[in-house]
Amino acid sequence: MEAAILNELGLETEAANITIPHYIAVEGPIGVGKTTLAKRLAETFNCKTMLEDAHENPFLERFYQNKRANALPTQLSFLFQRIQKLQAFKQGELFHEGQVSDFLIEKDPLFAQITLDDDEYRLYQTLYDKVIEELPQPDLVICLQAPTSTLLNRVQQRGNPIERNIDQTYLEQLNDAYTQFFYHYEDSPLLIVNTSEINLAESNLDYYNLVKYILRGHSGRHYYNPHPIQ
Repeated sequence: MEAAILNELGLETEAANITIPHYIAVEGPIGVGKTTLAKRLAETFNCKTMLEDAHENPFLERFYQNKRANALPTQLSFLFQRIQKLQAFKQGELFHEGQVSDFLIEKDPLFAQITLDDDEYRLYQTLYDKVIEELPQPDLVICLQAPTSTLLNRVQQRGNPIERNIDQTYLEQLNDAYTQFFYHYEDSPLLIVNTSEINLAESNLDYYNLVKYILRGHSGRHYYNPHPIQ
């Protein structure tokens, strides 16, 4: 980390004891801000990013127009894209560099369970089980949370044309599924962050307080539930 960042965080005297997680995965439902946080963390920690390319999924816009008809190809397209990125990270020179991603591959079935029918899900699960083995595990997973009404507001504010047909019912399903998934998640150290009262995209104070918490080096499951900075 740059000395200027450490000074701004008030951690200049602790620099020798700070260990940055080598591979961080930022997760959370649509609209919670995971990609924005992943980019900021990568810049702060001088790491590379490993980001989903939603615009490269040719089925996504059609999925939001008609979920039932387009769920399976959309899900498989995302699965193969994520697998390719993780395999490149594992096999190439990228493995020797710090990485921050905006997805956790183990969460992939969460969307499939919501959108696929029983026959489609069995097909998906067969493929998933064959490709998921021996992929790198994050040194830290950060799960961002927010109420569904906040997610919907953020989605509407960013005005992505592909997302214009996302409704509150779908976001509610996703939000509940994320909560259940991470309630049982134990594969990597987990930091659950309540973002409903803070702005990690635009408030440096909110963001730096989270970074300081991350750099304390927690194991197991932890909750970060801050009050907004006045």
